[in-house]
Amino acid sequence: MSENSLFVFARIAPKSEHYEDAKNAILSILQQTRAEPGCRQFELHENVAEKNLFLYEEWASEHALEEHYLKPYTSQVFERYKAWLSEPVDVVKMSKCIAS
Repeated sequence: MSENSLFVFARIAPKSEHYEDAKNAILSILQQTRAEPGCRQFELHENVAEKNLFLYEEWASEHALEEHYLKPYTSQVFERYKAWLSEPVDVVKMSKCIAS
């Protein structure tokens, strides 16, 4: 991990009838995303009780994340999410706090 990394925590709230669709859409792009030059970590988690998905990501830079968003496989997931999600994805971008 680098001190300059960009960390992303995204909460994804699919409609109940599209929960598995949304989950499988992300699972289908895990390997491609992890192979991107700027991707350091890309992990999918779920809260089964509340039917929410969470992505934890680490990117080399904001530019690397922006490049990820432009990939065809990522845009396809975003397009599907327009119908599948009950609310917009809640994305939090963070940097690591380093003791001085």
